[in-house]
Amino acid sequence: MQKENKSFSRKRFLAWGFGITSFLAIPAFLSIPKKKKEVKTVKMLTQDGKLVEIEIANVPAKKKKIKDSEIHTWVNKTSSL
Repeated sequence: MQKENKSFSRKRFLAWGFGITSFLAIPAFLSIPKKKKEVKTVKMLTQDGKLVEIEIANVPAKKKKIKDSEIHTWVNKTSSL
């Protein structure tokens, strides 16, 4: 009976290690990337004359109509540009 020489060489070890590592990495490349939820914003003017961006989700659904007489006094004229 002859004994088989089952020496595990460095090249064979590295080849097996690389093969197993690449096999385990395949699911990472095949997974579907998650889409980032896009936040929609709206630009609005504050009472002191500043332009701000507000998320649409934070805008109330009920809207109050401004009177024509209130339009002229709505923006404070003391804001510096």
